[in-house]
Amino acid sequence: MLRFACAVAGGVCIGAAERATTVEGRVNAGTGGVTFTPVYMPIETNSRVFFDIGIQDKLTWYGSYAARSLGRVEFELFDDCVPITARNFRELCSGKSGNAPDGKPLHFKGCVFHRIIPKFMIQGGDFTRGNGTGGCSIYGMKFRDESFEGKAGRHRGPGMLSMANAGANTNGSQFFITTVPCPWLDNKHVVFGQVLTGYDVIKDMEGHGSPNGKPDATINITDCGVICDAKVPAMGRGVNKMMGK
Repeated sequence: MLRFACAVAGGVCIGAAERATTVEGRVNAGTGGVTFTPVYMPIETNSRVFFDIGIQDKLTWYGSYAARSLGRVEFELFDDCVPITARNFRELCSGKSGNAPDGKPLHFKGCVFHRIIPKFMIQGGDFTRGNGTGGCSIYGMKFRDESFEGKAGRHRGPGMLSMANAGANTNGSQFFITTVPCPWLDNKHVVFGQVLTGYDVIKDMEGHGSPNGKPDATINITDCGVICDAKVPAMGRGVNKMMGK
C-alpha cells in the first residue's frame, strides 16, 4: 500500500520560485464560502488540468445511493520544475496514453479518493484497484523521484499536489492534495502542482474523511482533462533517466 514518509494517526525551482509572489496558500472561510489563494503565483507557461468531482452519499427511497456533483477543481502543474512528473499526471487526466499492464485505461476518470484525513490531505489516483494498493504511471509501473529542489520539495500550504509513494523512487499514479502545510513530508514526496480554483470542493471532500482515512461516502473523479498544455522545452532523454535506462 502506498504510504506517506511520516506515520499518521491513521517559476524556476530555485530562486524565482521563492520570490515575493509566494503567498503560503491562504484559506478564509466567510459567509460567502471559502476564499483560497494558491501558494505560488501561477506561471502562464505551465499546463493546467481539471477534475470534476462527484459523490454518492444520499440514500434514496429505493435504498441506493444517488450521485451528485461537488464541482470542479483546476490545477496548475509545475512543468517548469518537474516536467516528467507533471506530464504523467497530465496524460492520466487526458486518458490518451493507452492502457496499464492489467488492461485498464491509463485514465483518472472514475477513480475514487480512497483516503481522506481531515486537516491533512486527500489521496486518490489508484485507478486499477481503488484501495491504495494499485495504480500505474504512463512510463510503466513506477518512476523515480524527479526533484526535490525549490517548490518541488516543499509542502508549504493547503492545495499542494504531491506524489504518494511507497518509499524513494516508487512514483506511479497515486497523488494527494494537502489541506494544511505538511513540512514533515518535504523532500520525501515530489510536489508537482497546486490547486488554482475549486478549493471549496476540496474542503467539501475533506468533510467526508476520518482520522483513519476511510471516507464516509464514495467520492470520485467523474470527468477530467487538460485545460492547456505546457509551453516548455521538450524533455528529451529525461524520461529514460527517470526510468533508470
